[in-house]
Order: sequence, then C-alpha cells, then structure tokens
Amino acid sequence: MEADRHTDRRTDSRTGVLTGGEALVRALAAHDVTQAFGIPGTHNLEIYRHLAAYGVRHTTPRHEQGAGYAADGYARVTGRPGVVITTTGPALLNVTAAVGQAYSDSVPLLVVSPGMPLRHPRLSTGLLHEMRSQTEALRGVAAFSHRVSSVAEIGAAVARAFTLFRTRRPRPVHLEVPLDLLTAAETAGPVRLAPATAPTLPDAEAVRRAARALREARRPALVLGGGARGAATACLTLAEACGAPVVTTANGKGVVPERHPLSLGVSLHTESVQKWLAGRDVVLAVGTELAESDFWSPPTALGGTLVRADLDPDQMHSGLPTDIALVGDARACLEALLSDMGLHARVRHDIPDPRGGIDGDEVAAVRDARYAGSAERDARWIPYLRAIRAVLADDAVITSDSAQCCYYGALPHLPLGPAGRYLHPTGFGTLGYALPAALGAKVACPERQVVALSGDGGLQFTVQELATAAQLRLPLPVVVFDNGGYGEIRDEMAARGDRPTAVDLAPVDLPALARAYGGQGTRVCHPDELALALTEALRTPGPTLIAVPEETR
Repeated sequence: MEADRHTDRRTDSRTGVLTGGEALVRALAAHDVTQAFGIPGTHNLEIYRHLAAYGVRHTTPRHEQGAGYAADGYARVTGRPGVVITTTGPALLNVTAAVGQAYSDSVPLLVVSPGMPLRHPRLSTGLLHEMRSQTEALRGVAAFSHRVSSVAEIGAAVARAFTLFRTRRPRPVHLEVPLDLLTAAETAGPVRLAPATAPTLPDAEAVRRAARALREARRPALVLGGGARGAATACLTLAEACGAPVVTTANGKGVVPERHPLSLGVSLHTESVQKWLAGRDVVLAVGTELAESDFWSPPTALGGTLVRADLDPDQMHSGLPTDIALVGDARACLEALLSDMGLHARVRHDIPDPRGGIDGDEVAAVRDARYAGSAERDARWIPYLRAIRAVLADDAVITSDSAQCCYYGALPHLPLGPAGRYLHPTGFGTLGYALPAALGAKVACPERQVVALSGDGGLQFTVQELATAAQLRLPLPVVVFDNGGYGEIRDEMAARGDRPTAVDLAPVDLPALARAYGGQGTRVCHPDELALALTEALRTPGPTLIAVPEETR
C-alpha cells in the first residue's frame, strides 16, 4: 500500500499536482539536496513524508539548535547549502542562534518551516505553536525570510534561495510554507531551478591598478579570510611571487599552509602583527570583513595602499577605507591579478624558502613576536595541541567552540594546510557549536577524520548531541578542556577587580555522561595520554569524550 502511495505521488509530479510538502521536497532535490537536518513535529510531517522518495537523507539531532550547527558544519566542508527542517514556533526559534552564526560567517543555510495557515486571523486564536510573526523573527538574523502563498510559488522561492547562495555572499535564508499549503494538492508547475552562473569577474582597470601596486610594493602583505578558501592555490602563488607574508582570520585558517615560511597564521588580533601590518606599503585583503571580530579590537589603520578582493561590494565601504576594489569571485580576482603579472596559479608540493623582496629573518622575527606576550597563558594548551596535530591526517576537520582552548589555543597553535578544515564560530561567537558542527561535518565526509574541541561550559549548551553521535555510530572524538565553568568570563571579572560571580559550575563527570549517552569517555592528564586516547577514538564507532582537567595543564 505504501509503495502504491509513492507511485501515486510520482504520477502527481508528472501532472503537476502536488501537495505543498512534496513541492518543497521536489524543489530541494532538484537543487541536488541529498541531506537535511531537523526534528519532525506535528506541523511538518507532510515534508518528512516525501524525503525518502526524493532521495533526501535525514539526520535527527536532539535539539533544533544542534540541527542548525550540524547543517552549518555540513555546508562549510562540502561547499553546498546546509538544509534544516523545523516545525513551527519554538522549534524555529531554537534554530535562530545557528542562523545568526551562519550569517556572521557567510555560510549558506536554508531553514524551511511551516507557518500559520494562509487565512489565520491576525488576532491570536491559541493555535499550537502560534506566534506573532515567524518571518519577522527570522528577518532579524537571516539574509531574508519569505512566506509563500501558493504551492506554485514554492519552487520559485527555493530557486531564489539557491540563486542567492550561488551569486552573492552566501548567507542563511528562511522559507515558510503555511501549514495548510503543506497538505493542499494544487498545481505546482514546472521545476524551477536557480540559473547557472559564471564567477563574477572584477573590473579590468581595477585589476591593472592592483597588479601594478603589488609589482611595485617593497613591503607587501596578504590578509586572507574565509572568502579566500576557493582561491587557495592562487593565494599561495601570489604570496610567493611577491614575497608577501600571509596573515589569516579565523575563517581563513589554513588557506595557505601554516607551516609555510611566509605564513603568520591566525594572528591578526595580536599587537605585534597589527603594528607590523600598519607598516606595509600594500596590503591585499581577500574575502574578509577586516572587522572588529577579526582584530579583537577596532581595526588598526594601515599606512599603505589597501586592495580588497571580495564578492560583496558592500565590504568596500565598511571597516578600513579601500583604495583599490576588486569586486568578484575571489579565485577570479586573484587569477586576474596573476595573469596581469604574467603568472599562473600552480599547486606546490614542497615548501620553498621565501622569495621576492621580503627578508626571511624579518618574517621569522614577526612570527616569534606575535605571541610573545601570551606565551605563558598559551603554554597550558600547546603540548596537548601538538599531540592532537601529531595524530591527525592532513585533511582532518577540526571544529571548535567559543572557548579559551580554541581561540587562544588551537586557532594560533594547531597548524593546518588547505587540505584540512578548521570550523570556528567567529563574529557572532555562539557557544555549543563544536559538537553538532562536527556531526554535520562527519555526516558529510564520513571517510575523513573529524574532531571537536570544546570547553566544559560551551559543551553543555549542546551536550545532548552526544546521543545523536552515538546513534550514528561514526567515530567522533570530542576533546574537552575542563576549567570548571566559564573561564574567559571568570578571567575578565578578575581583570576588572570584580569578585567572580556565576562563572564557577558544579563538577560534571563528562566521560560518564558520554557513556550514559551511548558513547565512550575517558580522562587524560598528559599529552601522551591524549595522543593514545585520540588514536583509539578515531577508530571507535560513536563519540568518545576525552576530558582534559584544568588542574593537569
């Protein structure tokens, strides 16, 4: 009987008569969506009914916020939009923190939800999950929130979202389908597809001006953000040709190999690198906002020419003043620069000595000075991070939380190259990101090593996703540096001379909690123990929580 019902629905697809739920899933499948994250609810069952028939797999986290972070992690490692299915009201609001993080970090995320019926009264009637306006709530955190008014409009609305993902700065989108439309059978019309597009090319005259500035530069530098990831080869080629040291933001971590002699790593926030950068005569910034969240302070004024390459033209008017604007796809911009300079992007399989006009000793001196002021603080994490790096493959995916062990520890001190990925919640700075983002990354790339790094405070925002990881039975180490609460806020209170308040949390046996959720758990007190535990966790189905107590660091 169920097979007959599926056959009937496929017949309806050919005649163009579909329910809103099927029209939505058909539109997603037409845009090559094969994976969704979410939790079924009373109002979205018509969507779930059609997923399998259209080849869309589904992962069920234990909370909608976890679904959002998982879809975010999926999107970052695949480059394809992450899809979240929620139900109405509280479920949709649960995912808004993840939507805000995706907006901050330019992650393509599509959140689909039911909404109140088409002719629902403006005055409250007490309908289940009723709220004043879901679209108004989501417009505050998404690129746009759209409520369709017919089954025929659903395909066009999905195509609009994917057009944004492909042609503009990728950001999250919310699509609302009134719950009565989900079950209404209407003419859906033909499948609507986002148009095929070519990469946006920069202005030719701007390219010539930028190339001339780089050729004539005596003290050039590159600043790379997340938008430069698709141009990694061109970035390295240009850096080597110009002898330009490279600084990255958190989202740009690993775009060029962090062990390369020209790499200064994730250090834009350090005083020594900011001072050094202010003295460059030409700075090329690729795919980055150059925002306060990148500098960890108001952006430092530059003394030379600032060339910016970015898909978003609005970036040319924000933050630091832009002298030469290259508006377009990052790879297209850099390849145009290289072509004007008589060069071609090429993959390097070795790490050469620095070339061009930059003194290698100067680069080494800046590299040594960048964290001199924080060496004592960071020393507690570095041995453990070295142990992690020694175990992981070059293409490993590491997810992190807004935790001291991550932004003070792993961002600057755990080197990566272009084959690996480091997913970090910058800008919006949400807590609880690491574990569910690692789930999404592992679902996307089950053959790659994926490790989550977190603190004990942030972990407990989404710790229930250990159950999801256990159910999936995919190897997933979760390394938790346990400082007994909210360590960053505790330190800030102490620095102000305040008495620490509401920052110390009662001890939790986190390894036991992981075992209760169906995974494994252990506690380590030495980097060598962490290396052994991590090696075992990478071949153990399900999650393994590895706790590193503060008193042992």
